Amino acid sequence: MTLWGSDTVRDTAESVGVLTLNKDVTAALARDVEFRLALVVEEALKFMRKSKRTVLWTQDISYALRVLDIEPLYGYESTRILKYGEASLGPGQPLYYVDDEEADLEKLINAPLPKVPREISFTAHWLAIEGVQPSIPQNPTTSETRGVELLPKASSAATSNINPALAAMAGLESHSATTASKPLVKHHLSQELILYFERVTTSALSEDQPELRTAALASLREDPGLSQLLPYFVHYTADKVTHSLSHVFTLDTILRMLDSLSHNTHLNLAPYITSVVPVVLTCLTGRHIGPEPTATTTATATAAVYNLRSLASTLLSHLTKKYSRSAHNLKPRLARSCVKVFLDPKKTLGAHYGAILGLSAIGGAEVVRKLVVPNLKAYGELLSEISESSDEVPGRGEADVRWVLRAIVHALATLVEDDSAEINGVNGTSVGESAVNGVVNGINGYDEDHAMTNGDSDDSNDELKGKLSEKIGDFLAGKILENGSKKGKEIARVLCDDEALFEDL
Repeated sequence: MTLWGSDTVRDTAESVGVLTLNKDVTAALARDVEFRLALVVEEALKFMRKSKRTVLWTQDISYALRVLDIEPLYGYESTRILKYGEASLGPGQPLYYVDDEEADLEKLINAPLPKVPREISFTAHWLAIEGVQPSIPQNPTTSETRGVELLPKASSAATSNINPALAAMAGLESHSATTASKPLVKHHLSQELILYFERVTTSALSEDQPELRTAALASLREDPGLSQLLPYFVHYTADKVTHSLSHVFTLDTILRMLDSLSHNTHLNLAPYITSVVPVVLTCLTGRHIGPEPTATTTATATAAVYNLRSLASTLLSHLTKKYSRSAHNLKPRLARSCVKVFLDPKKTLGAHYGAILGLSAIGGAEVVRKLVVPNLKAYGELLSEISESSDEVPGRGEADVRWVLRAIVHALATLVEDDSAEINGVNGTSVGESAVNGVVNGINGYDEDHAMTNGDSDDSNDELKGKLSEKIGDFLAGKILENGSKKGKEIARVLCDDEALFEDL
């Protein structure tokens, strides 16, 4: 005995043209239909329970049929509860149907017509301009925005000397603006902080008042309450460097401001390191820093540009040591950028100077050993061509070659310092720095240790120079060992003794 009657199976068979069915077949079909229905209902109940409901919907049945790979029933999707009516075809033969609501045709005819929809059109408007939302009909009004004013409106006299962008971020109205504007995001930035920002940036860039400049940089280095202004200082430095590449004093000030902020123990510059590093790299390896070099450029102006690149390398060294753990890929990215500039012969010698100092600053002796030394022989040929050329090209003259040689000696001196530290341990003196001073003096034509080298034989000097020439080329070997400098010989011996430096060449 099944819940699904045999008569229902026989009636369904007759509706599709099967007039005679065996009783056993009818009973088997009834049991199979009951099993199939139970399977569908069981799957549908799973969907009902997962939907946190206690009423089974027609959608649940459709989902169950789809899961069981059965063609779903069409025409039964409804979001309203279906009401079923009952009719009788005869004794014991009830018929169930969906009770649809009757529609009054008179009401439908007399109902007002809906509004004609507008034609599709497009228009553009400013959502925000530099982070400030204009008060126009398309943007939310004051009553629609959340919250109230965080700061009282100041008078026009009090805000006349305030940076408009900072005033807008703090919620201060600008009476000079043609359109009243309100900030898209309100910042808790007090008027005192805005005035402090203006005073510090103005004082730091004052060339004729060095005492104000010193006080501003000292405040950035020691003041504990600058956390809210830190993103504004980072944006300010990036904007200034972009628009002041020809002004050495401004670039020097920007680097010193970043140095002061990075040494402030009360500030965390790690979230902004990806914005700070491009500023330093621009000053370090930029193609043209300072005024455009000409044939009449003085040695003082040239020295100012190269000293700026040296300052950038010092700051880069500090940033990589302090933030390399928080930014794990900082050193590899910087090394790739500096190597790309160093190996590009079309770059200026000033850019090469900064790239060599940058590689030395990023990783010290290890980076110099892996990335600088293997390329010195080819780079020495480039310097030799520039030095021997009769055409005086601005930015690629003899003075620029001397500055690049100093950077190479400075980088190679880290190998001397590293080698001496491994042998003797770290003591109070810097062997690498003394080596730099000795070789640079030799490059400039003055050798303070020449009297100390009289005891060395000419044969040993020639042999050392020959070995060094095989490693880094004749031009660089001659410059390092020029005038018989003792410090230069220390660098030469380290390069000649360390075979691992050239094992990949």
